[in-house]
Amino acid sequence: MNKCSLYLHSKQNGMSRPRKNRSIFEPPLFSDFKPVGVFSRYLKGITLRLDEFEAFRLADFIGMTHEEAAAEMDISRPTFTRLIETARKKVAEMIIEGKRLTIGGGEIHFRNNLIRCSDCGHIFRININQNVAECPVCHSTRLINLAGGFGHGRCCGQYFNQKGGYHAKRRQNRT
Repeated sequence: MNKCSLYLHSKQNGMSRPRKNRSIFEPPLFSDFKPVGVFSRYLKGITLRLDEFEAFRLADFIGMTHEEAAAEMDISRPTFTRLIETARKKVAEMIIEGKRLTIGGGEIHFRNNLIRCSDCGHIFRININQNVAECPVCHSTRLINLAGGFGHGRCCGQYFNQKGGYHAKRRQNRT
């Protein structure tokens, strides 16, 4: 079997190529959205994967081109275009049809983490490899790890420490 027929055989049998981990700048501050005045149990839900959220953030909030955003996420431009189209459709569905939107899931790794202090509410950004014991504002030790809420943390630091190449070097030069 040549490569093309092997590829077609794998597609027909439901064996697709595994997704590459996407680089996400930091976890979202909020992960659940719904229309006001309606109980969640009465709403249909949709999930916006973290990589779709990041595509939406980079293209529509920050205003990056597809090429710039794809490089930021360490993916190809066509993959980025598919992500942003899916993300826009899901956000439109949430707004127009009044669905509950939950952000989570996907094959991702965070580069940074957000920490929220439970006492004073201060939110601060740290590198994913950093450990913080107390709030820099009120010195409380009651901290909420937002990346940890998505099941991430150590795996992300290990991923970026092992990763090399152009994008890793470019990120190191930015900081």
